[in-house]
Amino acid sequence: MTPGSRTCLFDAAQLKDLLDAMAARSAGLLRGRQRVAVIGIRRRGAPLADLLTERLVAVHGMAPPLRLDLLVKRYADDLTLLHPETQLTEQAQHAALDLSGYTLLVVDDVLYSGHSILKVVTYLVQKQPAAIRVAVLVERAGRCLPLAADVVGTRLEIAPPDIIECHVPPFESDFKIELLQPDRPTDPDGKRHVCRPR
Repeated sequence: MTPGSRTCLFDAAQLKDLLDAMAARSAGLLRGRQRVAVIGIRRRGAPLADLLTERLVAVHGMAPPLRLDLLVKRYADDLTLLHPETQLTEQAQHAALDLSGYTLLVVDDVLYSGHSILKVVTYLVQKQPAAIRVAVLVERAGRCLPLAADVVGTRLEIAPPDIIECHVPPFESDFKIELLQPDRPTDPDGKRHVCRPR
């Protein structure tokens, strides 16, 4: 665990309200579409996609959409689509899965630099969907790429050294968003060392 101070920004009750609002916005974007797939980006995007899907069906009366999870391996270019019940190899998935004509709702926990979302969208475009929408629990200032989410739980302006941690069951015990402010290096005189851009 990274040493530093942690502040809870959203607790479980507040996140429930954010998810309710995200589901309402998503329902507006997806309503009237004949074929819909909700795709969670693993890890934490997958349970968030489940929570959104439950609300879309139970609260907004949508037909149960196709649910898939997409595994993005960090620092690599390969992506693997995973069915909830069965993990398919890349080759079998390419042969079997047809997303042409589907409206896709891609779900992740945090949108920051935008590199992961760009990789996912580029990959899914090859599947010839009718449309791709992106939903994120947190959109953090500081994107490097001209990407924005269609559905956003909350937008946060956070200093670059600080970290947004989304705690999402079953990967963590409590459902919350924390701000982690890592400990800064100190000089021998005990003062905090601040790196300034040249």
